Amino acid sequence: MAGLFDNQAQLYSDARPTYPREWFSMLAKLTTHRSLAWDVGTGNGQAAIGVVEHYKKVIATDVSKDQLSHAWKHPRIQYIHTPLSMSDEELVSSIVGADNYSVDLITVATALHWFDLPRFYSIVNRVLRKPGGIVHT
Repeated sequence: MAGLFDNQAQLYSDARPTYPREWFSMLAKLTTHRSLAWDVGTGNGQAAIGVVEHYKKVIATDVSKDQLSHAWKHPRIQYIHTPLSMSDEELVSSIVGADNYSVDLITVATALHWFDLPRFYSIVNRVLRKPGGIVHT
């Protein structure tokens, strides 16, 4: 899976549709805080760019450096390369530092089918704000 879209990352960025703004507005209304969102499997940032309209900061992660190199730039989006070899500790640290349970919203737009789900949900349980955080896949 990692590297699957690397050769056509620019084409993927140009051709991939964006998501409806209303979707992100609806998700923002469901969270009690709007400080930090994590867009997982961000690709070129199509969802991250919509999420950032509602959150102070968005961490957008992907296993593909090439996809991230074509990501939509925004001063409040931090794109982070998260190779599959990254440990859970390293991943959590790159998202929240030492501040566990601080992510208000976790989005996975169209990548969940690629994930190691037990590992993903284990990390979600460590970083998602309790109470008040939501995961939308």
